Amino acid sequence: MSDSRREFLKKSAILAASTAAATTGITQILSEDGSEEEIVYDYVIENGDVFKDRKFQKLYVGIDSWGKLKISEKPLKGQHYIDATNRIVSPGFIDILSDNSSNPDDTYHIFESYKVTDGVTTALQLHGGHHKAASYYRSFSKKDHFINWGVSCKVMNIRRNQRSIENRLKTIEKNLAYGALAISHSIEYQPTPYRELLTYGRLAYKYQRPLFLHLRHSSKEKELLGVAEAIKLARDTGAHIHIDHLNSTGGTFNMPKALQMIKDALSEGLKITTCVYPYSYWATYLHSKRFDEGWRARYNLTYSDLTVVGTGERLTESRFNELRQKTGILVAVPEGTMPLYKTGDLAIKEDFCFIGSDGGIERRARANNHPRGAGCFATALRHFQDIGIPLEDILFKITEAPTKLLRPAMMRRGKLKDGYKADIVIFDKDRINGTATMANPNQYSDGIDYVFVNGEIAVKDKKLKFMNGRPIKIQAAKVN
Repeated sequence: MSDSRREFLKKSAILAASTAAATTGITQILSEDGSEEEIVYDYVIENGDVFKDRKFQKLYVGIDSWGKLKISEKPLKGQHYIDATNRIVSPGFIDILSDNSSNPDDTYHIFESYKVTDGVTTALQLHGGHHKAASYYRSFSKKDHFINWGVSCKVMNIRRNQRSIENRLKTIEKNLAYGALAISHSIEYQPTPYRELLTYGRLAYKYQRPLFLHLRHSSKEKELLGVAEAIKLARDTGAHIHIDHLNSTGGTFNMPKALQMIKDALSEGLKITTCVYPYSYWATYLHSKRFDEGWRARYNLTYSDLTVVGTGERLTESRFNELRQKTGILVAVPEGTMPLYKTGDLAIKEDFCFIGSDGGIERRARANNHPRGAGCFATALRHFQDIGIPLEDILFKITEAPTKLLRPAMMRRGKLKDGYKADIVIFDKDRINGTATMANPNQYSDGIDYVFVNGEIAVKDKKLKFMNGRPIKIQAAKVN
């Protein structure tokens, strides 16, 4: 064999071994002389309590040049070391119910900055999303992102643009074909006949995507009818139905009964999940149908109970009528309107319940957005620890659990495992907390030291660093 041939084969072996190391987490590669050589990782995190396999372990976490993980019981060699003594090392948090629907081209960097400083490494807009997934993914893939991102197919907008059900279904199929992660619809805000919902559920089942549903009713007298309708839809179509924010729509007044209904449905073999956010008050837009005639009786509220988020303005009847003629004015009800001990605290104990913010910050100062858009996950970790729920259980709900709902798009994320994407949060479990308030939502969360997104530092001590987010989508066959 010629020397050049031997040299070629040797270098090929080194390249193959290096590639294998990147994809499988191997810690040794071949040097040019054929001997083993230890990999030097870009970052090594040591001395932390590493959340792996739903428990905390003393492990070393390496991040390689491809942005992938190596988890080891033995020390790893790195270019940079991070001492995580007295800190939790967790997979990045996943927000399945984020919202950046207000002029996202101009506001997405603001939106993402408040997500990533709350520990969110993947923000998915699955409550609303977009009605043109192809153009959305194409456009936003050209931009730099702090976090991983993705959208569902927003039925509300499609219904406004397409008059016939046939054309609506064709448009939804095209959205799914071009990567939309789910189908989403809000039937309280845009009432839709059940027979039409069936067609959306059948499409969700056909393409094996979840159907995210904001229920039809939110009043004390009718909210359980909305839960029953979602269960019937799951039964009639076979689709996985995700009930958006059960604490504010469906279980606000009757949470124990709502949860029992879902548990009974799961025992039938139906696929149903839900989520909550850790706040005792809801907020929505004044122009929405929730404030149609009779709202004061439905929610036992009056005009002065409504506060414009970001300004603190309390409404009068005349001011309510004035602002209701405009779009995009978000108002919040008083704290304690939906007491956590009667709502979210009960729901979060169930395996089928996750955490979703249903929010996002879209202005640089005094944003007219619910503070959950900036502090949902840190607030959840603080609150649920304080009431005695194991930290391991809460972390599972905001890391690995959502990936099971969104496979294959979220494969190799949500866990600290060899070869997985290095989406990581390092935080102080005693200090972590949201700081955003109704009067000032524009505040970063406390207690988070580092956030890594795909192997790059996105946040360090509340300072924004590198943009390394990636699109999260499903590529299906094109639809004619």
